[in-house]
Amino acid sequence: MARIAVIGAGMGAMAAAARLAVAGHRVAVYERGATHGGGVGRLERDGFAFDTGPGLLHLPAVYRDLFVKTGKEPLEQCVELRQVDPAGAHVFPDGTTVTLPNASRAGVVSALDAAFGAGSGERWSDLINRAREVWDATRRPLLEEPLRADRAALADDPYPALRRGWFQRGPAPLAKVARRELADPRLAALLESQALAYGLDPRAAPASASVLAYLEQTFGSWYARGGMRALADALHARCLARRVEFTFGAEATAVLAKDGRAAGVELADGTTVAADAVVAGVSPERLARLLPPETAVAGSAPAVAGGEESGPQAPLGRFSVLLALRGARPVDAPHRTVVHPADPDAEYAELFPTRPGRRRAAPAPGPGVATAPTVTVLRPADPELVPDGDHEAVTLTAAARPHTAVDWADAELAERSADRLVAAAEAAVPNLRDRLLWREIRTPYDTARDTGVATGSVPVPALAGAGGRYLAPANPGQLPGLYRVGGWSHPGGGLAHAGMSGAMVAGLIVDGADWRGSQ
Repeated sequence: MARIAVIGAGMGAMAAAARLAVAGHRVAVYERGATHGGGVGRLERDGFAFDTGPGLLHLPAVYRDLFVKTGKEPLEQCVELRQVDPAGAHVFPDGTTVTLPNASRAGVVSALDAAFGAGSGERWSDLINRAREVWDATRRPLLEEPLRADRAALADDPYPALRRGWFQRGPAPLAKVARRELADPRLAALLESQALAYGLDPRAAPASASVLAYLEQTFGSWYARGGMRALADALHARCLARRVEFTFGAEATAVLAKDGRAAGVELADGTTVAADAVVAGVSPERLARLLPPETAVAGSAPAVAGGEESGPQAPLGRFSVLLALRGARPVDAPHRTVVHPADPDAEYAELFPTRPGRRRAAPAPGPGVATAPTVTVLRPADPELVPDGDHEAVTLTAAARPHTAVDWADAELAERSADRLVAAAEAAVPNLRDRLLWREIRTPYDTARDTGVATGSVPVPALAGAGGRYLAPANPGQLPGLYRVGGWSHPGGGLAHAGMSGAMVAGLIVDGADWRGSQ
């Protein structure tokens, strides 16, 4: 039985901890904050409750497998998961609205034809078929196996139109592919908005990012009764049931080394904890500060913007406005509605002032969220989130520049940004401002405070292509016996990806460096 010290109690860290405990190891988790879940947080006020992190789950099979492998009770016995149907609505500035069914290829084709004209659904379906080829090519090496030392296979974009020579001049990022293959700018905006929701710049992200739309359409969108925080609570409970030890308010200040191996952690109060292996669920920048100087080599996050010439831009953060509304939620209201701006390129330019390979001066501070942002409106039909049936809890979310780029501690900036989201959201929630009781604002500054990530950024999922710039750091760390886990490590950000990273780390510790994923 080995002693495993885990730094952080995020979703990936807890996924690894539960699996390692079942394998017979003694696992102790040290979390700087007061609770578990990392970015999967919750805010409660006056009988209302809101998720402060992700509001939906894709690929629930990742957590079903985790619960099967770590106990007798399956996931559905611990969390009430249900498919969100319809998957969502999209509102465009020309007044067009399209509502897409959940996990139904034929239903999506019909809905798009009805909204955008005959042939629109077929063009979208053809692109999703090509995205399926990306999924088939990258599923194992990118999502189910540890990142190999030879990453050449993931450096090239596997999107089939590129392999077949459809784009001959220069790189073909997602936006270029979408606009050529989908033709209708509204269809292109639909695809691009799914990448932006993960913090990706559609003008720079590889065409392989189309796999994100494939995953959602194929495997569906899922919601946990009580909010996605319920999933974090269930995972924490599973860890406790497997005798994982948690210490909160315990900030790790150093990873200890002995004989060239990770040998434990030192805490802020001076306590040292010996361990046979250390699992770090923290950002690369924070991990570098914890390591002995001679081992703190580069292990940075994916360069989702910027480049060698312009300097990398930190991944985007998440800006949310939590709205307590008087009046019942309409029974036919979609769970999720995306409100699209008139000029998505203007939004990208404000959010990503530097781009790969472009030599530019340092960007001006600019707005925190775009002047006209893409806004996601979440309206769960969940009685656990409201004081009674005569009220509604609504969450507005937009991509935001990181806290290191703008001062998100500036209350006036936060209020101005919130006003932009509320104004846009009225296209999805009529009479929104008339129904408002109060609002709470969550900025990348809050994310930085809660998670310890100085930028307040949200990690992006790993993608093939772009020469490997969108690959996250490998799970084995700079020291033997040190392992990275969670969204800042392979295979990148997102609830499902965090669960995958936990499985990879547990496999590497239990079975050794030759472990190549579940067969």
